[in-house]
Amino acid sequence: MLFRSFFDEKLAQYTYLVGCQRTGEALVIDPARQVDEVVEAAKKEGLHITAATETHIHADFVSGSRQLAEQYGVKLYLSDEGDENWKYGYTDGLNVELLKDGSKFSIGNIDFEVMHTPGHTPESISFVLTDRGGGASKPMGIFTGDFVFVGDVGRPDLLEKAAGAAGTADSGARDMYRSVQRFKELPDYLMVWPAHGAGSACGKSLGAVPSSTVGYEKQFNWAMQINDEQAFVDELLKDQPEAPIYFAEMKKVNKIGPAVLQQDKRVPDFSAQEVKEALSQEKTLVIDTRPATIAEKTLLPGSINVPYNKSFTNWVGWLANYDEDLVIIGEPYEKEEILESLQSIHFDRIVGYASVDVAAEWEEHDSYETLTVNEFTEQAKKQDTYVLDVRNDVEWGDGHLEEAHHHFLGKIRDTELPKDKTLLVYCQGGARSAIASSVLKSRGFEDVKHMAGGYGAYLREQN
Repeated sequence: MLFRSFFDEKLAQYTYLVGCQRTGEALVIDPARQVDEVVEAAKKEGLHITAATETHIHADFVSGSRQLAEQYGVKLYLSDEGDENWKYGYTDGLNVELLKDGSKFSIGNIDFEVMHTPGHTPESISFVLTDRGGGASKPMGIFTGDFVFVGDVGRPDLLEKAAGAAGTADSGARDMYRSVQRFKELPDYLMVWPAHGAGSACGKSLGAVPSSTVGYEKQFNWAMQINDEQAFVDELLKDQPEAPIYFAEMKKVNKIGPAVLQQDKRVPDFSAQEVKEALSQEKTLVIDTRPATIAEKTLLPGSINVPYNKSFTNWVGWLANYDEDLVIIGEPYEKEEILESLQSIHFDRIVGYASVDVAAEWEEHDSYETLTVNEFTEQAKKQDTYVLDVRNDVEWGDGHLEEAHHHFLGKIRDTELPKDKTLLVYCQGGARSAIASSVLKSRGFEDVKHMAGGYGAYLREQN
């Protein structure tokens, strides 16, 4: 058996390639939208991808299952659990086998048995793998999707918070409790291969280790230690992070079927003049991907600055709207990678890409000011200032500046704020407040300043 994992650090998402070397067949589990890397990896190993499957209808990235089916003709194994609201809507004309609890299928000499493990979503399933070709008569491991992570379990509140399915958080938490009890019955030696690692918003305390075992999780995963259903529900629903706005779009897209990427479709390169024209369009958003330390003094008026790093995809998902055309400013050598990051959460309306050099050609620049902790706290005491804490709910609850008002970064494009005051912005380390400052400048607020080092630096100053 051949086993490969592929990790998207911006989405903290794992895709798995499992191949039978005796027959040359391979299966992709929870494929990301950009499938070429996995296809090429299979070819290098002498394998042909014949099938793809996924553990559930994902809400945090665009699934590549339809891409593989349409572009490469692979067979899809998809969940048929859950009610009519959680059925795949793009199966007509494709080679699809629908799966229920207890269903079995094989890829060459590798067997997979389906476990229905609802909780994160009603249709969630896991796959227990047995490598019969390697001589095994007992299973090796389980692909748990967003059911069991290393050190955590999947959150059940996304359908309610992001997709608007009222009342599903509590029922999902109770489903998760029952699924966890079933997980505990599995042999301790089984490997656990989850769909996400640390950094994903699909749980609240995911570990950074890529895999685990059933036995280890039984001992050290908090969710395995609580044997009272109500206590489990209360703990699972407590302190879950904000559900990104784009999750609702992802859930819909992956249910009805994402658009198939056209390999020959190119995003045109924009000149400074074309960027200027784009900025004048009502339904166009210009995203500057330069580091904040560079962009803070040379913002293009009306643009927002989301630096291209591990957090890029998440914050664009929060701040951009799916009915907007996007123009990207970035390094030429990062163009394809940035576009793929955006397409991974279904931002397909990218109408232009401009080199960072356009900033130098711009006649006028916008800017915001970076203050030291002492400068920030002194100004925060003044009557003509308004202090914004743009961190998440848990961080705010753990402590904040006395003068601060809580306005989460992900909603800052639409937040009502006083126009007659200096806006002072901070987060935990300074990165999110820089993004927020650029957004506020794009909205027309003239006097915007943020705190270098954020609340963390403030606490260090107090000690």
